[in-house]
Amino acid sequence: MTSQRTRNRLVQRLQEAGVRNEEVLNVIATTPRHLFVDEALAHRAYEDTALPIGNGQTISQPYTVARMTETLLANGPLERVLEIGTGSGYQTAVLSPLVRTLYSVERIEPLHNRAVERLQSLGYDNVQLTLSDGTWGWPEHGPYDGILAAAAPEEVPESLLAQLADGGRMVIPVGGKEQKLVLITRRGDHFARKTLETVRFVPFLPGVQN
Repeated sequence: MTSQRTRNRLVQRLQEAGVRNEEVLNVIATTPRHLFVDEALAHRAYEDTALPIGNGQTISQPYTVARMTETLLANGPLERVLEIGTGSGYQTAVLSPLVRTLYSVERIEPLHNRAVERLQSLGYDNVQLTLSDGTWGWPEHGPYDGILAAAAPEEVPESLLAQLADGGRMVIPVGGKEQKLVLITRRGDHFARKTLETVRFVPFLPGVQN
């Protein structure tokens, strides 16, 4: 169930769903998603579905990961990218080969610790991880050419908007019961917003959980 053929079938489903970026599809095809889920769920790793990873969190559906990554990179390569919500580290692993430097924040300590161990063991050496409240972002490494969030706030935190570089892009789910995936592009002090599609993410919560 973890064979290349199985991964290729997933990529075909993503193409049929409208994902077009070949670089993103190639990374999805070579990223071992089965290593980012519990062993008991490894046989479902290449289904196009979200799966539980413990602590009330999920590993995102591959289509959603691909769509968000494709949208973030639509204007070309990015130097510095901030990810909010490391989770299992799967989205981190997909972004890593496609950007120069990736900074990722996780608020739940057990998830953070497992992601650090997993990503280091797999050789993702352009990624820096921290345990922190995602609302704060990671200002000391900003501003960022791209910001991607894997949790949905009711409103986009001003602190994250402030850390987006001029010309930068943010892809973030926004809303409560009804969530929309939103692309925000910064032009000076103006933030243009484009609603992409309906999504479902865990809520964007403050604080650090041990």
